[in-house]
Amino acid sequence: MATLITTVAMYSGGVQAEMKIGFVDTAKLMESAPQVKSAQSKIESEFSPREKALVALQREIKTQEDRLSRDGEVMSESERSKLEREILGKRRDLKRTQEEFRDDLNIRRNEVLTKLQKDMYDAVVEFAKEQKFDLILSQGVVYSSDRIDITDSVAAKLKGN
Repeated sequence: MATLITTVAMYSGGVQAEMKIGFVDTAKLMESAPQVKSAQSKIESEFSPREKALVALQREIKTQEDRLSRDGEVMSESERSKLEREILGKRRDLKRTQEEFRDDLNIRRNEVLTKLQKDMYDAVVEFAKEQKFDLILSQGVVYSSDRIDITDSVAAKLKGN
């Protein structure tokens, strides 16, 4: 575990106290946490059937478009018009379904991301309390040495959960 102990002059009475400071790279933590990979797999399996249905509808439209371009000249006017309307209707359905799919997927990803961020925050706080840190820094840090980077230790804690 990497930590930094530093002496800070306290201005109330000139008392000196030691502070234990650590840094967590949240981006690195997000990349290495097993919960992230698990959540991604869960979302993929949750949305896979809908994605397959979209691909099937795209293929169906393509098949009808190919038929129209290949046989359109020899079809009766009513048959060709009917096929064109079917293609147009399916394109509308596809567009609407794709938008709903994207919206639902984004909502679900945001829900999962929010939970993951809370879990990581809780793990950092728990680790900091266990190891008696006074201050943990994260975002907005321009530089931190490896001595105070506790990211790998928090990642190990997350793997234990």
